[in-house]
Amino acid sequence: MRITGGNAVRRILKTPKGLAVRPTPDLVKQAVFNSLGARVVGARVLELFAGTGALSLDCLSRGAVSAMCIEKSHKHAEFIRANADTANLGGSLDVRVQDVFTALAQFAENGRQFDLILADPPYGEKNIGRRSTSFAQLLLDDPNLPKLLAPGRRFVLGHTKRDTLDIVAPWTEVKLLKHGDSLMRFFEREK
Repeated sequence: MRITGGNAVRRILKTPKGLAVRPTPDLVKQAVFNSLGARVVGARVLELFAGTGALSLDCLSRGAVSAMCIEKSHKHAEFIRANADTANLGGSLDVRVQDVFTALAQFAENGRQFDLILADPPYGEKNIGRRSTSFAQLLLDDPNLPKLLAPGRRFVLGHTKRDTLDIVAPWTEVKLLKHGDSLMRFFEREK
């Protein structure tokens, strides 16, 4: 896994051993950033379920002004910090070791807003005939998340195609990328 564009392009990123982290594949990251284009430049980024921090680091490499990673695991947070230092991107990166949904509530209470929110959480189960209970669906359902997205900005959510999501207000889907078993959905908040 590596940074796919910008000043730190081709920097190798370390990942924890085992199956605890499923990093977003490089080809999927490239497709996401090609779709976002100049929206990344100057953006304040929030990455949820950050894992290795690869999405945030790619944003910083491509010109984002700041990135906040939320990761529940102390071990994984150390990988994020080490990867940021290796890529010389640590000065604009903040890592919080915290439950994502607790962080969302705190940010909403404090009036924080971001220009780009990225989440590629652990995949959910196949859910044909019933509503999804995955982290991706929980993010779409969370009442605090829309408050954190600045008007006209994007929320990018990854999930597996076997996990059928219900798109609920205030989210409007503006783009869908498919790559193998992965789907990356681009949302805007309804006005």
